[in-house]
Amino acid sequence: MNTPGEPVVSGAAPRTNPRNRAVYLYRRLAPAYDLLLGPVFPRPRRRALDLLAVQPGGDVVLVGVGTGLDLPLLPVGVRAVGLDLSGSMLARAQARLPMPGRQIDLVEADAVTWLRGHPGAFDAAVLTLVLSVVPDGTACLHAAVAALRPGGRLVVFDKFAPASGVSRARRIVNVVASRVGTDITRAWEPMLAGSGADVVREEPALRGLYRVVLLRRR
Repeated sequence: MNTPGEPVVSGAAPRTNPRNRAVYLYRRLAPAYDLLLGPVFPRPRRRALDLLAVQPGGDVVLVGVGTGLDLPLLPVGVRAVGLDLSGSMLARAQARLPMPGRQIDLVEADAVTWLRGHPGAFDAAVLTLVLSVVPDGTACLHAAVAALRPGGRLVVFDKFAPASGVSRARRIVNVVASRVGTDITRAWEPMLAGSGADVVREEPALRGLYRVVLLRRR
């Protein structure tokens, strides 16, 4: 790792990404992201990190770290890597650093590609509001699990379609949602299948619209 708080650029977003428009909008959100979404999710964010229970001296990767809203929730003594596709978002996260007692590096990269290049490197992983945003949520989850050491823990906080299926109304709403970079029709159970991780705990959040799920790599 680099000096604590020193940003790293490691493989910027490919121009051929099929969701370039969504990525563009995501980047444009950077100046207003904390104002718009910061007040909405503080309790489930805190709950997710509490469940993960990263220990001092542990290595943790935050996938889709965005503007770094999860960074202050990390305990003192951890080493962390924050991944994001957007340099604009990472610039906001960088402004939060340094954080005393924590070694935090920020990496601008495609999460799946980067994680696949670091198998078994981490004790824990955080996926906050990312599996519904990345082009392939299943690939992202599986890559994050593979980046954990055996027995490593991963926490997911996100919105997923009901296990009973996706309604016509939800599909209609998703036409608009997908244009701003999020997919509300993705189901959790198919993503989990074949990931190599087991559910330790699952809790509803925000009146059941979201879930907090703690996993452990086998």
